[in-house]
Amino acid sequence: MCLIALAWHHHPDYPLVVVANRDEFFDRPAAPADWWPDTPALLAGRDLRGGGTWLGVGRDGRFAALTNYRDPARLRDDARSRGDLVVRCVTAAAPAMTLGEQILAERSAYNPFNLLICDGESLVAIESVTGRRQQLAPGIHTLSNQLLDTPWPKAVAARRGLGNALDGAPDIDRLIDILRSDRPAADADLPATGVPLAWERMLSSCFIRAPGYGTRCTTVVLRSASGQMQFVEARWQQDGQPDGRTDIRFAIA
Repeated sequence: MCLIALAWHHHPDYPLVVVANRDEFFDRPAAPADWWPDTPALLAGRDLRGGGTWLGVGRDGRFAALTNYRDPARLRDDARSRGDLVVRCVTAAAPAMTLGEQILAERSAYNPFNLLICDGESLVAIESVTGRRQQLAPGIHTLSNQLLDTPWPKAVAARRGLGNALDGAPDIDRLIDILRSDRPAADADLPATGVPLAWERMLSSCFIRAPGYGTRCTTVVLRSASGQMQFVEARWQQDGQPDGRTDIRFAIA
């Protein structure tokens, strides 16, 4: 993922609400979200090149999602696939904090990443660059290609939008619309992450449209206090038009 907004114990009926955009090159093949035949307890989209995923949930209600930390100078060709971390976190039995500690001990094997892990009882954020592992307090949090709750313009917009959308019962289409804005930030508000200025502009909006690259899907995850899970993935074409939708609901085992 490249932009995640989530509400943790913020809504009285939904302890976990997630809305997230995956930004990727359009020529990188991916399978739509579904239960994985070779990992039946995992519901996620699948990166068909690396074999992992960017966001997933389990039948037991576990959740994990990953963003890349944007710094081209830190990238290595021999690093392991970061998408494997999400698969590992969703299918593990260990508490989120314990799992986070294990992953941080191995972080040098991967290109820089941020990772969210929810075991149902706690929600933990992992930052490979800082080595920080923290249990999130109730409230609304955002994660993009920097550190947790870094106030990039699109993260600020996503946080505000999610807060407004949770003034009543969560509505899937309204949640998706939070991350559909393709308006770039003003140049004065752009971060400096090591990419050319033209790319900083294109990457600054919630919904990205760039040559050969952009927002491939928007995912919503709702975990209810009554033990139900809803996973919705809306997929997008290069021109931003809809390209299919998956909506799966299940009772947490």
